Amino acid sequence: MRSVIVVGGGISGLAAAWQLRGQADVTVLESHTKVGGKLRTGTIAGITVDEGAESLMALRPEAVELAAAVGLGDALCDPASSPTTIWTRGGLRPLPAGHVMGVPTDPAALVGSGLLSPAGIDRVAREETLPATPLTEDCSVSRYLAGRFGQEAVDRLIEPLLGGVYAGRAERLSLRAAMPRIAALAEQGGPLLPALRRMKAAGAPRSAAVAVQGVVGGTGRFPQAVAEACGARILTGTAARSLQRLPGDRWRVLATTADGPLTMEADAVVLALPAFAAAELLRPHSPAAEAELSGIPHASTAVITMAFSRSQAHVLPQGNGFLVPPVDGHTLKAASFLSNKWRWLHDAAPATFVVRASIGRIGEDELLDRPDRHLVRTAIAELHRAVGAMGEPLATRVTRWDRGLPQYGVGHRERVTRIREAAAELPGLALCGAAYEGVGVAACVATGRAAARQVLAGVPA
Repeated sequence: MRSVIVVGGGISGLAAAWQLRGQADVTVLESHTKVGGKLRTGTIAGITVDEGAESLMALRPEAVELAAAVGLGDALCDPASSPTTIWTRGGLRPLPAGHVMGVPTDPAALVGSGLLSPAGIDRVAREETLPATPLTEDCSVSRYLAGRFGQEAVDRLIEPLLGGVYAGRAERLSLRAAMPRIAALAEQGGPLLPALRRMKAAGAPRSAAVAVQGVVGGTGRFPQAVAEACGARILTGTAARSLQRLPGDRWRVLATTADGPLTMEADAVVLALPAFAAAELLRPHSPAAEAELSGIPHASTAVITMAFSRSQAHVLPQGNGFLVPPVDGHTLKAASFLSNKWRWLHDAAPATFVVRASIGRIGEDELLDRPDRHLVRTAIAELHRAVGAMGEPLATRVTRWDRGLPQYGVGHRERVTRIREAAAELPGLALCGAAYEGVGVAACVATGRAAARQVLAGVPA
């Protein structure tokens, strides 16, 4: 039987191991003490909460299908129905339904929302009267959409959603990589507003605000379920330090463990690592791949989870949470009212109200240099400004994700093509993870399974 070493036990690597089950002898190496990467749970006030991603996008099926396949089908659950809400201009303001990553489809629905000024709404409405030639090369989200809808719409409608998904900024993110549905319409030419309305009328997928699912007990259960179902040998606390190519296109992995060095050999290797970590391992074998991977910037973020007593809180917020436009000068980029959003969490702790706040966009590393207690005080202060004086939390928890989100800059798709072309010159090696075709859980699952198929095709049984 073929042998494969998967380096990285996040959901991408575990999805690769799942795809390889029964077709190869698989070993997964994970440097941390638990598998899961950015999918993990913790506890606060005795309540289980997600510390990383709290949901699986259902717009694309890979994650929810895998969750069902590993026994979590009955645990998949929908969030409470609630519109996307923006904290701006002194209030929580719902984003009108029908938007696509913040891009409005009905300018009239913005009237009275408080999201845009009258001049800003008029500028959005005039988009369909503007000439539009087909987009022929990648550009930033801001460059294209500000030209179509005005800068105010980008700052107050689109930027908050980009911050929530990518921890990125509109002037840096690639339109083609970060907003592919919009880019596809732009490449056809013509105004976007009528094209978006036609897309809706044709039965296009629902907006991301409602097309997600959670897991009862926390999305952090997902990677553990995959690990148990895939049949692979999983070695935690095992960090790969270098790769060596062997005769016959085989590979040797040199790793470190708490018990000392470990050396393993296999027919193929799947690198399911952040771009910067994959770059280190590939430096001796492909300077081109190493250079391109090292060129992908990353944003660091922090999640502040707070548990409030329902009986003692002065105010309990409504809805599922809010996003924050950086133009308003707040530190928070988003907040989720977990006890409202997920019925399972409310049922597990009916006397407690759990809120999760997020801090950190690309270029804001100085914020994350502050001690945990400062982040907590900032989160509480801004939460009170947004929803009212809830009072002091019973407990708090800070989770830091250093270089946790890769940034898809202008030309990212072309960069990924160059990375994959360089890696293709190394037989028996495949890459997967959030750095390539999407940062969401579903995209990571897809890249993991694709990497597994690639090494199976390249290594004879």
